[in-house]
Amino acid sequence: MFSEFKALSRLTLDTARDLAPIVGVVAVFQFLVLKQPIDDLSTKLIGLLFVMMGLAVFIRGLELALFPLGESLADAFANKGNLFWLLLFSFALGFGTTVAEPALIAVTGEAARTMTLIGAVADDPVAQTDYADALRYTVAVAVGASLVIGVMRILLGWPIQYLIIGGYVIVVIMTWFAPPEIIGIAYDSGGVTTSTVTVPLTTALGVGLASVIKGRNPMIDGFGLVAFASLLPIIFVLGFGIWGASS
Repeated sequence: MFSEFKALSRLTLDTARDLAPIVGVVAVFQFLVLKQPIDDLSTKLIGLLFVMMGLAVFIRGLELALFPLGESLADAFANKGNLFWLLLFSFALGFGTTVAEPALIAVTGEAARTMTLIGAVADDPVAQTDYADALRYTVAVAVGASLVIGVMRILLGWPIQYLIIGGYVIVVIMTWFAPPEIIGIAYDSGGVTTSTVTVPLTTALGVGLASVIKGRNPMIDGFGLVAFASLLPIIFVLGFGIWGASS
């Protein structure tokens, strides 16, 4: 118990150090540029303290649960030697963590409302919900597929640079044919998919898998799953826009 309290205290201090530059920038612009006092300063200081404590608890939780869990699952699937279940788990992990991502829900909801303003989606709550859900599930499927490709890359030793470069070449080509209103949404979708749960689990999965497979280097082969999780949603959403425009 004491060791955990000590670890949390250390992480809280580290978090305070990491947040110090942000606080400094805000303070400089608030007091020297805008020359305005901060309203309800005591409440904001308490909120900042909560942020530091929350980040410290979150990071400690990753160390205690998500990273070991991802590595143990990768080890178990690798030892089981069943490719089908490993790939199915990878897809389900990417899909499940993405479909419930709050940032993605917010972005797809805002996209549906914006599409309504330009007349691309009917001015009806049901139509907006259907469009937002279709967009969200498209991104979730893309992340699931990206983890499958990432796991296959680790198993077969594919060079990551060729896959990433090839993927972005496809993105550039598809951008020429996609409706202008979907392009920004597609590019933003690549960023909001990398959530606080998806990133630790996928990273741990990749490192754990590369650690237990003979001939794989965890540093070279274990990382890169997050890059695929950011790339494929762009391709899928651009395809979603192209398909919607042609139908």
